[in-house]
Amino acid sequence: MNLHLLRVFLTVVEQQSFSRAAEALFVSQSAVSKAVRELEHQLDLPLIERSGAEAKAVRGVQLTDHGTAVFEHARAIFALERIASEDVRDRVELRQGSLRIGASTTVAAYWLPQSLGPFVRRHAGLTVELVVGNTEQISRAVVDCRVDVGFVEGAVEDARIQSSLWRSEPLRLVAAADSTLGAKRRPSLAELSRQTWLVREQGSGTRQVAQSLFAARGIEPARVIEIGSNEAIAHAVAADAGIALLPETVVADLVTMRRVRTIKLDEDASMTRPLYRLELVNRPRAPALQTFLDQGEAAASASTQARRPVRGR
Repeated sequence: MNLHLLRVFLTVVEQQSFSRAAEALFVSQSAVSKAVRELEHQLDLPLIERSGAEAKAVRGVQLTDHGTAVFEHARAIFALERIASEDVRDRVELRQGSLRIGASTTVAAYWLPQSLGPFVRRHAGLTVELVVGNTEQISRAVVDCRVDVGFVEGAVEDARIQSSLWRSEPLRLVAAADSTLGAKRRPSLAELSRQTWLVREQGSGTRQVAQSLFAARGIEPARVIEIGSNEAIAHAVAADAGIALLPETVVADLVTMRRVRTIKLDEDASMTRPLYRLELVNRPRAPALQTFLDQGEAAASASTQARRPVRGR
């Protein structure tokens, strides 16, 4: 069924006039008459009663039984079209829809809330879901389209995923403040190798960074204990269960309270790791996702500008 012809027929019936239908559709009256006849030909059904000259039809349109049935179908079809158009417009203008974000644990706990808060307040009609897991779990969720975007702590090597640098995160090597190692200004690599190291589970970005540190510095831990949460590791360090390499945001409060102490490896004690944004290759961004990313970048830029020192003239 040709929907263009059906729309012309619907307009003729609603306007009760071929001439008014032509005005509404911005076409000639002859084009309207031709479209109605062509629809009747395609359907092989008479839709409009015609007695004598068709000009009488301009004074009112009388439908056949077949025409009445087709008219009701047409009304339903184009009502659904209007509903679909309104739904799409609402989604484009973020009055409804959904946004599913995947994030590794540290990103979800410390980095995303500052972006999510303003976004959910500004777009109250959207359903927002935050899925938390380690880097490997979030990358699988991106590939399976269970999330629209992922933010992770570890590198992802998957041709199906577009991985881009999102931001850099400071890291700190920490020990219990009252421990023997914590009291030292700069322990040797041999001393670090004799320690118990607390690390995340396989698949975690934090674990990837710790393993890279071991390889780069030649550290061979005497003992490794696996714990599935950065916060749990931080508190275990404070209890002198071992030492750990953790994001600065995770240990900041414990450092302030003097429950853990930062350990320097060399003169330059600063260490950072990249955080990545993951998206499925060739998957178009929905309006909600694009708006979330744009607002996040704008907020990050404003924060950077605010931290810059003002120089006097």
